[in-house]
Amino acid sequence: MIYTFFCFIVLCVVAPFLALLCLRSKFKRSIPARFFLKNNPKFKSSKYHFHACSLGEVSSIEPIVKALGDARISVITQTGFNKATSVTKNVRFLPFECFLPFWFSKCDTLIVFEAELWLNLFKFAKISGARTILLNARISDKSYKSYLRFRFYYRYLFSYVDLVLAQSDDDKTRLESLGAKNVKVVGNIKSTKLPKPTKNYAKHFERSIIIASSHENEEKRILQNLNLKDGDQLFIAPRHPERFGKVDVLAKDFASKFGFSYEKFSQNLEFKSKIVLVDTLGELVNLYKICDIVILCGSFEPGIGGHNVIEAAQFGCKIISGKFIDNQKSLYASIDGINLADYSDIPMLLDSNLKSSSIRNPANFDEILKELKGEK
Repeated sequence: MIYTFFCFIVLCVVAPFLALLCLRSKFKRSIPARFFLKNNPKFKSSKYHFHACSLGEVSSIEPIVKALGDARISVITQTGFNKATSVTKNVRFLPFECFLPFWFSKCDTLIVFEAELWLNLFKFAKISGARTILLNARISDKSYKSYLRFRFYYRYLFSYVDLVLAQSDDDKTRLESLGAKNVKVVGNIKSTKLPKPTKNYAKHFERSIIIASSHENEEKRILQNLNLKDGDQLFIAPRHPERFGKVDVLAKDFASKFGFSYEKFSQNLEFKSKIVLVDTLGELVNLYKICDIVILCGSFEPGIGGHNVIEAAQFGCKIISGKFIDNQKSLYASIDGINLADYSDIPMLLDSNLKSSSIRNPANFDEILKELKGEK
């Protein structure tokens, strides 16, 4: 109760700031739902309650949700919410901690994905009689020291967690040092039921390159160092849709500077131009299938931690990544053929004979499913 009351006091203090954030389109639904319970009623009861943060995480659990059935999903972000509604109609934004004691409704099993360690979510699921599982658990090198500073908190939290399915032996060691019990290493679930292409696009150039899941500064810095050959086509796929407009300006300027043809993916021009801005979500896996080289972003600037590399590796793409991959080290370790680079290295790598990527030791989907069902 002390923790819940403390969370309520924190909410009262930051409420004015949160109210201002609600004015931004990115947060206009998620923040009112999470911190003010607007249009966010309690769940209907179900057998399984999944919790995942955002789009990528929800995409990763989709095959499991469909395999288990009778499931509901709570999320943090709007993109996660949009994706979750395509998996099940029983979707909510997860309220802030102080609301969970009276908002959480009964389920048989709570399955929380990766590092979403919300104390009251586990606690009140357990109090309601649920079996509690942390799935695809990981602790990055960068965040481990921060976790250790609050070890007392995590030891208490893990007392409400029945089973931890970790990505790697290193993750297991770190989780156990924080108080986790019954930790099993099962690999990274993102290497099991990988998203498959939903469309078959034609390839119009000799070599296709994609700047994938890019963040602020990454497109600009990569384009500054990029020398495209006559037979090259470049796709640019920003991570966040609210940046499409800004990247459109950058891409247009780059194309104009060199006299390249340019189009936006949403224009439906069959992307025959030399430069294509991918301003539509959900197309990366379709483009990975036809791309020769993936410049995987979220890794060239500090503070982001990298993105899912395995979706590109399933097609044997040649992968160039930045070195800031703190959140994805276990996933990167499961892939052969990744080239870690700085911005200045990219031209040299594009001119070299890069090795195709491949997935090493993927996790077993059926074994993970058995763990979740309690059959092992």
